[in-house]
Amino acid sequence: MTEGASDIQSFIQFIAFDRLHYAVVVVVVGWALLVSSNRVFDDLGERFTERRLFFKQGKALARFFLYLAIPTTVASLLLRLESEALFAVAGSVSVAVGFAFKDLLGSLIAGVILLMDRPFQVGDRIAFGGFYGEVQEMGLRSVRLATLDDNLVTIPNNKFLTEEVASANAGQLDAMVVIPFYVGAAEDFQRARRIVAEATSTSRYAYLNKPVITLVEDRFLGERFVTVITAKAYVFDVRYEKAFITDVTERVKLAFRELHIRTPDQQYRDLDLNAREAW
Repeated sequence: MTEGASDIQSFIQFIAFDRLHYAVVVVVVGWALLVSSNRVFDDLGERFTERRLFFKQGKALARFFLYLAIPTTVASLLLRLESEALFAVAGSVSVAVGFAFKDLLGSLIAGVILLMDRPFQVGDRIAFGGFYGEVQEMGLRSVRLATLDDNLVTIPNNKFLTEEVASANAGQLDAMVVIPFYVGAAEDFQRARRIVAEATSTSRYAYLNKPVITLVEDRFLGERFVTVITAKAYVFDVRYEKAFITDVTERVKLAFRELHIRTPDQQYRDLDLNAREAW
């Protein structure tokens, strides 16, 4: 018999099996609290949308507390903590378990650090490791990120301690959205800028308590010289980021078409046609 197996067998004798039913009750009640608290916080977030991120963060803290409290309570019920021999055996067992689950323990510690340092929060839109989306859950082991194409990405907590992470809204409900539009360098850029500014500021998704900005610059892309008109505005709820972009883009393109403001491709295609006709 190996030394590790012997330690485990020695450890079993310190388990209070007569209190096992109490431990089962704690697990059942704790699980019920976990499920009900998740439902309550989700319902509150949908009912009071302006405080949605606050309730999401409350849900994360409640889950974190219950994940720690339930195992701790069960351990205090089942283990005969008054025995000094228990601590000696538990030390050997904990060392063996620590080596076996060192990555998991690292993620658990990192989870505590993330909750205390708060580089981002539940509900934030973050960019990390090539992924961009909303933080759905911050657990003891990992962070779950829902991308904009509806993929659920699970990232171990300890990854966030060594790599850069960018938060788009930093705990706020609103977030800046940047929408670039490309027009031909010879087009009426002033009119195009007015169209972009109007479409952005009149969108039902725009958060007008913060400024709407339009910028104009010329760029050389590939073999073409183009004018870029960039709209920078805030969406009132980060969940509607894509809807905001779609709404503004659709109305700008319709206005460009109606007023014959050409994109770079259209402008250069027309120039090629004119050149062939002249030839």
